Amino acid sequence: MERYDQLYRLYEEFDAERLRAHQAFVDLFPPLDSRVALTYWEDASDELDELRGEIRDAFPGTGETYADVAAHATRDQAFAGLDLATKYDRPVNALVLDVDETLRSAGTTDNEIPRETLHLLTEFHEAGVPIVVCTGQTLENVKGFLGQGLGNAVVNSGEVSVVYESGTGVFTPGHGPETKRLLYEDLDETVRAVFDRLRQRVLSDAPETVARGCHLQGNEFNVTLKPNFETGSDDAVDVVDDALVYLLDLLGVVVAERVEGIETGERGDDEDVLGAAAGEWTRAFYATRDPEIEAVLDDRGELPGDGGPADVEVPAAVTEFLGRVDVAYYEGDAAEVVSRELDKPGGVEAAFEVLGVEDPFALVLGDSKSDLRVMEWVAERDAGIAAAPEHASTVVLDHVRERDDLVFPPGDAGDVLRTVYALDRLVTVE
Repeated sequence: MERYDQLYRLYEEFDAERLRAHQAFVDLFPPLDSRVALTYWEDASDELDELRGEIRDAFPGTGETYADVAAHATRDQAFAGLDLATKYDRPVNALVLDVDETLRSAGTTDNEIPRETLHLLTEFHEAGVPIVVCTGQTLENVKGFLGQGLGNAVVNSGEVSVVYESGTGVFTPGHGPETKRLLYEDLDETVRAVFDRLRQRVLSDAPETVARGCHLQGNEFNVTLKPNFETGSDDAVDVVDDALVYLLDLLGVVVAERVEGIETGERGDDEDVLGAAAGEWTRAFYATRDPEIEAVLDDRGELPGDGGPADVEVPAAVTEFLGRVDVAYYEGDAAEVVSRELDKPGGVEAAFEVLGVEDPFALVLGDSKSDLRVMEWVAERDAGIAAAPEHASTVVLDHVRERDDLVFPPGDAGDVLRTVYALDRLVTVE
């Protein structure tokens, strides 16, 4: 109990709130060409050193650690970190971070990663903790905001990796031939042919509402339709729902063209007839497996089968192939087709290999079902802890609350990063 007693003493006897305020001012104060501003910064820096020194003197041998904890974590964050240190008895040695609605939030941070969060990430980097950004976004988008937010020196340090397009590729600057790994090249020829053909036709064959209301995200492999409206708006919801129905039908047609062993039965091989049948197959297949897709089809009167999608007879070859392909729906944000054989856990594993993280104990931050797969992957291996924002998917929140209850306010990933910062410092104290 000594660490708990020492932590109680730290927050009872010392003005940790004042210390944190000075630390934040010194860390985040913007560079200004002003003598007055520089004087304020120097005064705050001197007082910060004095406050830290009082704690160092009061805790012989461990004072630097406790001063560092008090300068970064609130009382609640520090005790949560100590609970984690007691439970797991090891520090976090890698960060696995989703971006949209996790590090940043359209509703609370104007879709920007807060400066505080970015600074905390640089502190983890300076402490030798590798950072894996794990996102559904394109590589070019991620490279752009990482360079602006963390700086090119950090991004190109050899300790930062990007798992992009939900695991289709891994980009780790500074690792020679291992810098970029195209994981989709390991898929078999039929799967790659279906995705290539789908991408070729997805805009040219689109109905006018989808062609005008959506754009094709510039992916290397996945096929993702994004709305030309503000994410989450009524117009975006409507056009993404239209795009979902269209993508399901087009996927069916392409699969019927490219996959061998499909029997069309009495419908024959007429292109229009086969297209209608193929659309029924894909709608039925995904509606029976995803309640959100079923709800969209039902709302639009597009559910197949007289008695529902379960009544549709899907050819065995189609069922087998579609089991390797996922159709993802994000209300008012995107409709996309991805490979089930490429996912975030596979990308994270590949990133760890390149980064040399041989015995990971990672913090996984995310909000979606694809992030849940990474959380479950580390949980099965006792290889980390998970955290999520309050607005995450229900299944994600259920997992996180059951494990360690690391739930943070939207746009405030810094809250859990400070808890883990405390964990990493306190686990070193005997």
